Amino acid sequence: MDQPLEPQDRATPPRADMPDRMPIHPAPDAVPPPPVPGEPARPHGRRRRWWPWLILVLAIGVIGYALLRPRVQHAPAGRHRRDAGSGQAAAAQPVTEAVAHIGDMPVVLTQLGTVTSLATITVQSQITGYLLEVNFHEGQEVHKGEQLALVDPRLYIATLTQDEGNLKRDTATLHEAQTDLARYQLLQRQKSIAAQTAEDQVYVVGQAEGAVLLDQGQIASAKQNIAYCHILSPIDGRVGLRQVDAGNYITSSATNGLVVVTQIHPISVIFTIPEDDIPAMQAQLLAGATLQVDAYDRTNTIKLASGSVETIDNTIDTSTGTVRVRADFHNADGTLFPNQFVNAQLLLQTLHGVVLIPTGAIQTGPQGNFVYLVQPDSTVAVRPIKTGTASATETVVLSGLAANDKVVTDGTDKLKTGSKVMVPSAQPSAGTPGGAPRAHRHPRAAADGGNP
Repeated sequence: MDQPLEPQDRATPPRADMPDRMPIHPAPDAVPPPPVPGEPARPHGRRRRWWPWLILVLAIGVIGYALLRPRVQHAPAGRHRRDAGSGQAAAAQPVTEAVAHIGDMPVVLTQLGTVTSLATITVQSQITGYLLEVNFHEGQEVHKGEQLALVDPRLYIATLTQDEGNLKRDTATLHEAQTDLARYQLLQRQKSIAAQTAEDQVYVVGQAEGAVLLDQGQIASAKQNIAYCHILSPIDGRVGLRQVDAGNYITSSATNGLVVVTQIHPISVIFTIPEDDIPAMQAQLLAGATLQVDAYDRTNTIKLASGSVETIDNTIDTSTGTVRVRADFHNADGTLFPNQFVNAQLLLQTLHGVVLIPTGAIQTGPQGNFVYLVQPDSTVAVRPIKTGTASATETVVLSGLAANDKVVTDGTDKLKTGSKVMVPSAQPSAGTPGGAPRAHRHPRAAADGGNP
């Protein structure tokens, strides 16, 4: 029988080529060996310390999955049947369509224009003197011939009196010379005086007549200067801000004048049109047609006044390729103001009986303009078209479409030839009696059958 080994006999002496202690990793499910007498006991808690952390991570994962998982809503059985029955209809792309129709298209040219007064006068004084009176209020409407200011006329009245006195004196001298001439001519016929004396008196009479004419001219000039003392309005219009106040000494060489009078009604708008539109416009004017022009504000939304074309300029601006056009407006209410910027809309002509489609239906491709034509089988086909005059909402189709053709106006992003389309119905749902709108329900309430 074998004898039990003593503790010292169990220990195997270490080999020289091995370390003193090799790390041993026991299996997790292995039973730990009994402690060896004479060796200190090793604690097993350190090897099991990671188990609580693993359990904690698993618990957190389970709780998070339970809280964040999507809730499955059970739709009613009727909805599944409807979805299954409309599976093919869901493949069609919803679009909006419009029908091409026959109508009239006005050809309107919209250009930026400037309101220009037909007459703008800077009122100047034609004489020198003190300004006694200012007879207008700033911004006042004045008429032609109405007095605006008065210059001191006393000096010119005195000059007129002097000229009238000179006229009387020279007139008396003329009568005396004429009487002497008649006497000398009689004496010459009687051979009582020399012929030279009678001939010299003829020249004396001529000098007296010249002096009378000079005096008459001086009188006329003095009267005109007195008239210039009363400064009158040359036109009907509105006065601006006065440049000189009463009491100032004014001269005829002043650059700013007294005031500016601007004609307000009628008034004109000057705008430009492209040179390509000149032949059509000239044909209308030569035929005696009245071309209407509407003036809109800067935003092109509010109509200010209506007028007509008065004339077209005689030269084309080579730098812009445009020609200037003047349109006259009555402007009785004073809506148009000089130097105001407006949008002038010229009605050049009206096209009758043309094919019209919405402008939004026109697409642009490498080959030009085209539309998506809706076929009777609810598919679309690419149809090239040639367009003409366009407005903000409609465009004239010159070729490619006919009346009653249906074109797609919205939803063209993914369309191609042969694509299936559908027009959403605007009729009320059959489950809603009388077309009353259905109440919007919260998704959670719908999933719970409507229970709160």
